[in-house]
Amino acid sequence: MTVNRRTVIKGALAAGVATQAFKVPAAVAQAAPLRVGFLTIKTGPLASGGLQMEQGLTVFFKERNNTLAGRPVELHTADTAGNPAQARTKTQELVERLNVAVLIGPLAAFEALAIDDYVRSSRTPILSVAGAEDMTQRKPNPWFVRPSCTSAQPSHPLGEYAAKELKCKRVAVIADDFAFGHENVAGFQRVFEDNGGKVVQKLWTPLNAPDYGTYISQLKGDLDAVYTGHAGSNGFKFIRQLREYGNKVQILGGFTPVDESLLQQMGDDALGAITGNWYSAELDFPINKKFVEAIRRDYKTDPGVYAAETYVCGEVLDHAL
Repeated sequence: MTVNRRTVIKGALAAGVATQAFKVPAAVAQAAPLRVGFLTIKTGPLASGGLQMEQGLTVFFKERNNTLAGRPVELHTADTAGNPAQARTKTQELVERLNVAVLIGPLAAFEALAIDDYVRSSRTPILSVAGAEDMTQRKPNPWFVRPSCTSAQPSHPLGEYAAKELKCKRVAVIADDFAFGHENVAGFQRVFEDNGGKVVQKLWTPLNAPDYGTYISQLKGDLDAVYTGHAGSNGFKFIRQLREYGNKVQILGGFTPVDESLLQQMGDDALGAITGNWYSAELDFPINKKFVEAIRRDYKTDPGVYAAETYVCGEVLDHAL
């Protein structure tokens, strides 16, 4: 028998929910709340993405009157603060103390890697936006489902575009010094160099860097472009400071630096920047139009990629149940 990815997803999620159902009397199992754990980030430089995650998931459950598969949903939210150790602690609390049947989140790649072993040993289904490649590639976790992209995937076509269409030959990369930043940059570099370009400089910045001036001053002067692999509000901060320093180099980037949820705050600083992303609020099909309308109505902003992919996490859970 051939077992495809859809079968694995449905099996893992159903197993988790069934395990929870056995904890209550059979007569009330169908009516018992479905406990869902939500790992997000409320503080630190990645909090803007965490806020988007909350918006996307809130809209999803609101559309369904907080009910899935005929059961009321009991959502338990935990703030990981973008800290791997705290992500693991909060995951254990959700599973062991609150008895959640399934997890949604976390946001960051290094958080997903931090909870990998625990998710495996506890056999807890998890739907995540975290792009950590090892979770689905080199060391795939059968309990982990990512219904979006890895850290690197959106950067692959951008690498080809930069080399073939923009005719870039020499590019510097600057990114957050954590798992997502390294994986995101690697995706761009591999395809860019496969198509004749060259990454001539790499600069890695601390996730909580208060200022990028010292790094901007180190950028080489004979560049065709600078690629930014910053996440959360860091991309916005880097681009603004780059322009404030008078550097007019072409900006390239992953799917986070000029996320649509941030564009309204960026003014003219983002003009001309070219980034690779799988999602846009401008995508013209019915379900996206409905989603964008809901986010704009409830939050007075455009949805970004984290809102969209967390909404999709909810859809995958709904279909699996």
